[in-house]
Amino acid sequence: MSKRNKLMKFSDILRYPNVIENYNHRDPKLLGENGEEVERKGVWAKTQFLNTHPITLELACGRGEYTLPLARKYPDRNFIGVDVKGARIWKGATIALEEDLKNVAFLRTRIEQLELFFSPEEVEEIWITFPDPFPSKENRRLTASTFINIYRKVLKKGGILHFKTDATDLFEYSVDVLKADPDVEILYLNRDIYADSELYVPELAFKTYYEKMHLAKQKTIKYLQCTIH
Repeated sequence: MSKRNKLMKFSDILRYPNVIENYNHRDPKLLGENGEEVERKGVWAKTQFLNTHPITLELACGRGEYTLPLARKYPDRNFIGVDVKGARIWKGATIALEEDLKNVAFLRTRIEQLELFFSPEEVEEIWITFPDPFPSKENRRLTASTFINIYRKVLKKGGILHFKTDATDLFEYSVDVLKADPDVEILYLNRDIYADSELYVPELAFKTYYEKMHLAKQKTIKYLQCTIH
């Protein structure tokens, strides 16, 4: 992507009402439409979506390839895609505006900072789909115990975490981490979701760009669902 194209996208999302940004990880300030400072912690549903519906996060959402279909399927829920890359968020945010999906927003920030922008128990569900497996940096994996502790701070008690990947090492690592946590209960685990005649939850039918690519290489898709207390 050219520098000019990136700058144009950054300029676009600065004007988007469905994109909230934090530019400096040392300063927990959120900026909304036209760069105006906004407050969202504890009041996302009320101030961003103008309702009281439950909130689902897609972490490392990229172009919002799960955020968007989830929002289309469940209009009575709110969905927030979280990613640090503004150029990626631009795509999903643009589509959401074009389709008038009022239950979609995007938060541009580091996932390590979630607790700065969400109150305890403000989130009901989290989706993590095809994250970077970080083969040599386990502490950066989105299922590392440090991240699970962050999710615990914003999820409702008994809130749901969905995890979907093609990466075998990452999946087995994640299973070990979650099983070792006394406050986590694994509800469902499948190392080849398409081997079954029926998907565990219908949302698994949504396929990201990376999933389609992995399936073309005949990789198996793994999924687990757990609650975090």
